[in-house]
Amino acid sequence: MEKKSKLLTIGQFAALHGINKKTLMWYDEIGLFHPAAVHPGNGYRYYSYYQSSILETILLLRELDVPIDEIRIFMQNRSAASMEQLLQEKIADLDRNLAHLKAVRKTLDYHRQNMLTLLKMDLSEISIVEKKERSLVTVDVNQDLSFDKLVDLITDQTKKYQLRRLHDASYGTMISVESLYNGKFEDYSKMFIEIPFPIQKAGLHIQPAGKYLQAFYRESVENARLCYQRIFEYAAEHGLSLSGFSYEVIINENVIDKMEDALVQIEIPVNPDPEPLSVR
Repeated sequence: MEKKSKLLTIGQFAALHGINKKTLMWYDEIGLFHPAAVHPGNGYRYYSYYQSSILETILLLRELDVPIDEIRIFMQNRSAASMEQLLQEKIADLDRNLAHLKAVRKTLDYHRQNMLTLLKMDLSEISIVEKKERSLVTVDVNQDLSFDKLVDLITDQTKKYQLRRLHDASYGTMISVESLYNGKFEDYSKMFIEIPFPIQKAGLHIQPAGKYLQAFYRESVENARLCYQRIFEYAAEHGLSLSGFSYEVIINENVIDKMEDALVQIEIPVNPDPEPLSVR
């Protein structure tokens, strides 16, 4: 107890709390946190051990980016109720920031995986991959939809689902397997945006988990036709049925300047088929 009653020099008190003593001098000058005593002769500042909890409260609020003026008002009127309310608000802010950081990490991982695919991909290869379920926001598209209208629809969706930027999520286009089997390789029906954080699934398109047939082609209508033709032949040869939609994404858009250099990844849900579909 005797040690706790002793006054500490500004250097000792600053070291105790892991801050620079200039910070304590500034807090004193702006009236936020005063020393317990000031030597009348040399002006040296001294602090009491019991001031530690007050300083730690200020340092906590500063770490939470609370402005100095707000901290000053809070410290002058602090109570259990006001402290609980402030902490509740800051916890909510932190939760939102953590959710955003997790979403950013997921997006970065998605782009990194695309780069790894680019480094080892074989355009002639068709493979089967296992996919997890994804919740997708979709925008209906057709050949009559103007580019300006498409941009407006996408912008509305990014705002609705609180995406800071479109690149906070992965996105691509969808074309039905029925259209593909009918030779309509440009009959895209939807653009999708994957929301990289947990949200309610109501109203979203659920891309099912399971096995997917994966292939790649260099952007062009003819290359798409040839790639899908190879996919049909592969599915028929291996007794697989294609279902639902083909999900297409450009995997190298971050490292190209011209669309003709785009590499498109195709993923289509597949199931064993006792009666394989014929290619038309």
